[in-house]
Amino acid sequence: MSTRTVRMDDASEATLADLQRRTGLSISEVMRRGLRAYERELDSDITRRPYEVYQSLGLPREGERALAPAAKAKEAVAEIIRKKHGR
Repeated sequence: MSTRTVRMDDASEATLADLQRRTGLSISEVMRRGLRAYERELDSDITRRPYEVYQSLGLPREGERALAPAAKAKEAVAEIIRKKHGR
């Protein structure tokens, strides 16, 4: 088993302390469970169908105005995804 050093802001420290107090678990166990929960969340995103992903992009539906001309569609979609995911 390895040891990791993690820097946390005050809000994260408070959340960790609250979770420890409420569950009675050690810091390590709270962190392990948090990592597993995050992994499950990501795995559930992977199982979404392509149409579900398309719907979540916020692109215009039939009859709505496009956000960019068709010639720049790839760039427009990439920008929408970046904005949505904060990248």
